[in-house]
Amino acid sequence: MNLAERQKQFVDAVKTHYGATKKTKVSTLFGVSNSAKIIEGGIQLGVPNLDNASAENDGFIFTCVLKFPPEDEVYFAVLIRSAKAEFLTRLADMKALGAAAKVPAAAPAADPDDEAEDDAEGGTAASIKYSAKNNLVASYIAAADGKIYLRNASFWSTLNIDLAAFAPAIEVDSIDVAVYPPSVSVQRSLLARDFVGYLGNLIGREKVHELRVWTDSTSVSPAMQRLPHTLAVEDIEAAVQAAGGHYPGGEVRRFHAALNFLTHKHFVILSGLSGTGKTKLALHYARAVHGLTDPNAPDPFLFVCAVRPEWTDPTGLTGYYDVLSNRYVVPPFLEAVLVATAYPDSPVFVVLDEMNLARVEYYFSDVLSAIETEESLQLHSNSVPLEGSTGTSIRAALLLPSNLYITGTVNVDETTSPVSDKVLDRAVVIDMSAVDLAGFLAALEAREPALKDARAACEGHLLAAHGQMTAHGLGFGYRVAEEAVRYHAFAAEHLKAPPAGTTDDLMVQKVLVKLRGSEKQRQLLTGLQKTLGGLPRSQAFIARLTADLDEFGSFQASR
Repeated sequence: MNLAERQKQFVDAVKTHYGATKKTKVSTLFGVSNSAKIIEGGIQLGVPNLDNASAENDGFIFTCVLKFPPEDEVYFAVLIRSAKAEFLTRLADMKALGAAAKVPAAAPAADPDDEAEDDAEGGTAASIKYSAKNNLVASYIAAADGKIYLRNASFWSTLNIDLAAFAPAIEVDSIDVAVYPPSVSVQRSLLARDFVGYLGNLIGREKVHELRVWTDSTSVSPAMQRLPHTLAVEDIEAAVQAAGGHYPGGEVRRFHAALNFLTHKHFVILSGLSGTGKTKLALHYARAVHGLTDPNAPDPFLFVCAVRPEWTDPTGLTGYYDVLSNRYVVPPFLEAVLVATAYPDSPVFVVLDEMNLARVEYYFSDVLSAIETEESLQLHSNSVPLEGSTGTSIRAALLLPSNLYITGTVNVDETTSPVSDKVLDRAVVIDMSAVDLAGFLAALEAREPALKDARAACEGHLLAAHGQMTAHGLGFGYRVAEEAVRYHAFAAEHLKAPPAGTTDDLMVQKVLVKLRGSEKQRQLLTGLQKTLGGLPRSQAFIARLTADLDEFGSFQASR
């Protein structure tokens, strides 16, 4: 698609969206000499020919474009409709002044800075040259009030002057925006999105609307533009269940509420026993919100950050400048922030997996502060953006966008660090230690009927051991149970092993290895010895642990 085709498609889309008629005057400002640019104190829209503008027109549309590196084009259209009277009054005033002075329209100044200085010094209509016509009217949106100002002399290079001489100012009804190319990629320059945000700051965010003019194979689907709070929780629950999630205790509902009850902060910690589906809940929920039913389909708005135990500062999340490559290293968390900033209409999910493997308050402190204060996240101190390792430009500071949803998973055991109140107070913590093992196994068989015999072979021993171990705080989750069933199925098909022998192997290799304790857990060992009476390897394993308890006063299966 060439440039002229893109421009025509944008103009056609704007006309449709604004309901333009034959009486709507549409000015296309895509040329080199009349194009838009950002100047001090606002935006120069261009120089539309308004000589034929009249009361018969039912509205005025200026279509403009700005280009940003590496290849982005931001098309935007400014609609003037409700302030048509002020618009025509200003045009009439300029005509009257031009006729009275009998001065021809001035050519653009050779040095725009000189023109700006003249305007700033004079500051009154008497010091400005006017034409008796309204062709090639220089048009601007001033940052001071977000309104349009017109003149038909040469360009200004600044709007930081007394604009009262150019009243009446014209109210902007709306600005439509479209960004080309439309692909979902963090490679997209954030400068383009910054400009869209700048337009919202100028005239009010509620007046800026993005049009989907172009589509391609990687464009954002409508399903990925739905914020979670707009969806029925029943639909999300059904999608999570269809994906294999088993959460009978209302975990999906509680997670949904915790993520969405605030508009500016979406931070949830899923805590509890290993293998209960904490990470899967976060992943299934994100894919359900994005409308993805194919488990193999990629999700460009879902990021998983595996926390490392050596993290003692924020660089594992927010990146750092690498002097050797002369680039800013962009980790997955920062990439998620960049994508969420680039696509404000789409929910972006980031999962901090095993977030307490390191001290959370150390590496997460900057992000926590940005979440709570709604201030910018400081990345570096350079006054100009740095080239990022993903190809995008990295500014010195970034606001955490409101469409960023952060979930952390936490296991509480001897390998993890405790989570401080500073962190807990800023999140909603959902405990997921409760395990419905029987229900999970039934759901697993319902999804995969071929596992029926494998389930039947090991379910009794799994449930009995789980019940006894849970009472002593040593229970296991769905992961262990599912892998036990699948191991059984594999052994039956490929090893031709008897079911009882396979179950015995599994109990030693997957379940009993979790046993540890002191005299208080003697009753547990005694109970397991009775429960697993027909499994010789399990009996020998428990006997060894009992001997350790007798000799040392404690036992540890994995010593």
